[in-house]
Amino acid sequence: KEFIQQIPRLRRYARALTADRESAEDLVQDCLERAWERQVQWRKGSDLRAWMFSIMHNLYVNKVRREIRQVAYLRQQDLDDLPSWRETGAMDLHDLERGIADLPADQREVLLLVCLEDLSYQEVCEILDIPIGTVMSRLHRARERLRCWMAREQRPSLRSVK
Repeated sequence: KEFIQQIPRLRRYARALTADRESAEDLVQDCLERAWERQVQWRKGSDLRAWMFSIMHNLYVNKVRREIRQVAYLRQQDLDDLPSWRETGAMDLHDLERGIADLPADQREVLLLVCLEDLSYQEVCEILDIPIGTVMSRLHRARERLRCWMAREQRPSLRSVK
């Protein structure tokens, strides 16, 4: 019963992460399956939502890594052909979803957990297994990037050097 109560939140987070209804449903299903199989690892009295979000986060990251290894990408010219709100002068929810989807995955995850799921910074730290300062900086960068995008500002994109 406790798992079932988490399904709406899991769906909302998965939908925001994947930006695709079918992928989101698959992610929720995988998360529920993994949580069920490993329910003995959950400590009674601890936050079930945070535990399940951690599972979902790990499943999502693993999926993204698999896709990267398979070199699944869109060509830039395909993206350039898509109409944007900058061309039409109007912005709707779809455009906001697109802006969020354009965020780097680490920034998008923090933004969604804090803003959409209304989790505290400490809860996000535990879910993503990162320090609180990292949560705060990723959230700031995500908000700033969305703010600039919505204000139609063009900033040069910086590449990370590995």
